[in-house]
Amino acid sequence: QVQLLQSGGGLVQAGGSLRLSCAASGRTFSSSAMAWFRQAPEKEREFVTGISGSGLSTNYADSVKGRFTISRDNAKKTVYLQMNSLKPEDTAVYYCAAKEFGSSWNRKGEEYDYWGQGTQVTVSS
Repeated sequence: QVQLLQSGGGLVQAGGSLRLSCAASGRTFSSSAMAWFRQAPEKEREFVTGISGSGLSTNYADSVKGRFTISRDNAKKTVYLQMNSLKPEDTAVYYCAAKEFGSSWNRKGEEYDYWGQGTQVTVSS
């Protein structure tokens, strides 16, 4: 069993930065792909970014490319989401996700087996 504990987030002005963390406990972490998703009010959950188990492969949604950076520290069993140049449209609840098996990231939420508790990110204009 894997548990994902998120931290970070909060309220920031447009143009500001935030960093989210997602710490995993349980089984081996380094072999699992991880991802961040977000869900804004009255909107569908959407893929933000994913990272392979090794950390060598990443992928970003077009809406965050060049502004957000995903990284992981397998020794600490933690994945990070650095968010820069935040915009009001980035306002959402952000969730980290992990695969039970598989080291390759995927954009589909149903491909992930474990989810964090969610963290609110609010960007004011």
